[in-house]
Amino acid sequence: MITIRRRYYLVAAFICLIAAVALTGYYYLFSVFSKTGTVSYLDIDGDDTTDSVCQKLTVMASPRAVNVFRMLASYYDYGEHIRTGHYAISPEATTLETFRQLRNGLQQPIKLTVPEVRTLDRMAALLAPHLMIDSVAIANALKDTVLCHQLGYDTATVVALFVPNTYEVYWNISAEALLQRMKKENDAFWNAQGRKEKAAALGLTPVEVATLASIVDEETAANAEKPTIAGLYLNRLRQGMLLQADPTVKFALGDFTLRRILNRHLEVDNPYNTYLYPGLPPGPIRVPSVVGIDAVLNHQQHDYLYMCAKEDFSGTHNFAHTLQEHLRNAARYAAALNQRGIK
Repeated sequence: MITIRRRYYLVAAFICLIAAVALTGYYYLFSVFSKTGTVSYLDIDGDDTTDSVCQKLTVMASPRAVNVFRMLASYYDYGEHIRTGHYAISPEATTLETFRQLRNGLQQPIKLTVPEVRTLDRMAALLAPHLMIDSVAIANALKDTVLCHQLGYDTATVVALFVPNTYEVYWNISAEALLQRMKKENDAFWNAQGRKEKAAALGLTPVEVATLASIVDEETAANAEKPTIAGLYLNRLRQGMLLQADPTVKFALGDFTLRRILNRHLEVDNPYNTYLYPGLPPGPIRVPSVVGIDAVLNHQQHDYLYMCAKEDFSGTHNFAHTLQEHLRNAARYAAALNQRGIK
């Protein structure tokens, strides 16, 4: 028969055991999870499981902390509810807080830079390494006629959707959601600084402005010269002249490495060849820069109709009012090409 004193000791021991377990659990749950002392970043994708997430966590946490995380994951059935995303793990966060952050999908936005590139395949290749989706998913979305139509473009003009800048997005954004976000940013861009009104005053749509800007960007890297070139092409459009822009020929041929445009190049039968087809090409020949777009909208007023690269290979141009003057400029440039052996 258990005496009162013995019963007292048993109850006291049991209470102490419970207290010890509680204190141990409290210590493990509320101790700092990260061992790095700095913010750590964790990417969880659609293929991750509880085991793979825990494996990724071993880089930033002690084995004990990861084991506690694994127990919480098992208890709350985390494996069936894994939330993809890019997570910033604070150095002050406890194990329990870290688990709740991942379970609830409280991810950190990333900064995604939309670059100035020549092709959409290149765009997809440069964006994909910073996102959960791969380049194929982005490229396919840009070739999706239905999606492009929903956004107000076609597969030739969708390149005008992108406005080069840095944006905050979630790492696990889908390709479709990414394009919808770009549409929102594009609308904000064109509604700012009277851009849409300036385009209308030129008799052009935003896509047409972007198309002309893409040609201007390909003509020169000298930003100071872009308003002059934009004014020249607008003069030719107003007078019903062929644009005769060499970059469009390179685009039609699929070869931007050409340093010299020959007569045989000008004969390529392609709607982007502005030596054969009047007006603007079907769409931009690259993602236009903000500088290029604003150069068109705020173009220089002049009566130039012709331009030719300078014979000093400075990347700038000689401008001309008449064909005769232009032919003299072109002859000097051709001579410089010949002197350098550029075919």
